[in-house]
Amino acid sequence: MTKVKEFREKERYTMNLLVKNVLKGVTQKGSPYLSLVLQDDSGTIDGKLWDASPEDIAAAVPGHVEQLTFEVLDYNNALQLRINSIRDLDQNDIDLSEFVMASPVAVSELKAQIAGYVRSIQNETLRTLVEAMYKKVGKTFFDYPAASRIHHNYLGGLAEHTVGMANLAEHIAAQYPVLDRDLLISGVLVHDMGKIAELGGLVSNEYTLEGKLTGHISIGHGWLVETAQELGLSDKNETLLLRHMILSHHGKHEFGSPVLPAIPEAEALFLIDNMDARMNSLRQALSQVKPGNWTPKMFAFENRQFYKAGK
Repeated sequence: MTKVKEFREKERYTMNLLVKNVLKGVTQKGSPYLSLVLQDDSGTIDGKLWDASPEDIAAAVPGHVEQLTFEVLDYNNALQLRINSIRDLDQNDIDLSEFVMASPVAVSELKAQIAGYVRSIQNETLRTLVEAMYKKVGKTFFDYPAASRIHHNYLGGLAEHTVGMANLAEHIAAQYPVLDRDLLISGVLVHDMGKIAELGGLVSNEYTLEGKLTGHISIGHGWLVETAQELGLSDKNETLLLRHMILSHHGKHEFGSPVLPAIPEAEALFLIDNMDARMNSLRQALSQVKPGNWTPKMFAFENRQFYKAGK
């Protein structure tokens, strides 16, 4: 079966794809249309269904695998689907493994690397807190994406993002002695744990009710407070500093941080998080573009386009 990453311009298909996201719109002439994000286990692609009927709208269910008939177009140097029809399928007959993207790094390798970083923390209080947090979230941590769409949005993405950040943190802590290496690594390892309660999972782009109402920063911070209380470590200075790392890791109030970074390690965590996320977003966008062409405008990058060099 042809995969999304193998699509070529002007090809026509009738095939099943997972609907990741649906946006409803109306043209200037008043005709309804759908903008969809579709995927299989090889990648995602945008699609448009013009003159959408009520039946089309009802059949476009986020998180469902649908049967679509479409043509592949080249739009602004990126492939896009012009969808002619969409039909909802019986989800009980679907093997989701064919439609869920996964990290290029094996889960076993991600687990081994994270376990190695946890063992490397010399500060006993920090290591105890981090170990307990990983026991709290269990294997689910290694199943989840790191975001619904922008970066590391696939099976194992959260763990891959964490490992990538830890690798950067190791080098940065060695470069800048002002940083407490153990605190920085600990902050990296636990900062995004709340996402497993915030995000709806691998199939849906939807956030959970808890995620919408409180967000992963508050969720993760609450888990750390509970963990410290259970371990009798609430009054430790390291606990307070690690709480600050979680609360400030988005760096700015407008990005969702309840507090701003107030220690060097928190500032470094914010920068490392941003770098790893943005590089992953660029990797995914450029993988959809032919050499010598530009990506579409990218909302997460102030609507800039990026050029893919090479032949």
